[in-house]
Amino acid sequence: QVQLVESGGGTVQPGGSLRLSCVVSGFIFTGYAMSWVRQAPGKGPEWVSSIAPLSTDTYYDDSVRGRFTITRDNSKNTLYLQMNNLKPEDTARYYCARGLRVSELPSGGRGTQVNVSS
Repeated sequence: QVQLVESGGGTVQPGGSLRLSCVVSGFIFTGYAMSWVRQAPGKGPEWVSSIAPLSTDTYYDDSVRGRFTITRDNSKNTLYLQMNNLKPEDTARYYCARGLRVSELPSGGRGTQVNVSS
């Protein structure tokens, strides 16, 4: 059974930072690229970033490139998203997903809420 458990969200002021984590189980982590997907209130899901199985390549949407960093620790089955210089438009619920450039919400994922507000 595939499980993806996100954490690390919260409320920060513009310019602040957060680090999201996603612990996975139920599949061979090193066999898959992983992605972060977000959904803002009233909007559809949006792909944010992806990372190759062995971290050889990373990919970012233009809206977050230079501010967000995706990493993974395959020894811990954990995916991370370091978010710096956060903007109000980054406010959304963030989900991790299995695959490359995923733009759909994972089935059963709960996500973690990020609020950027002054």
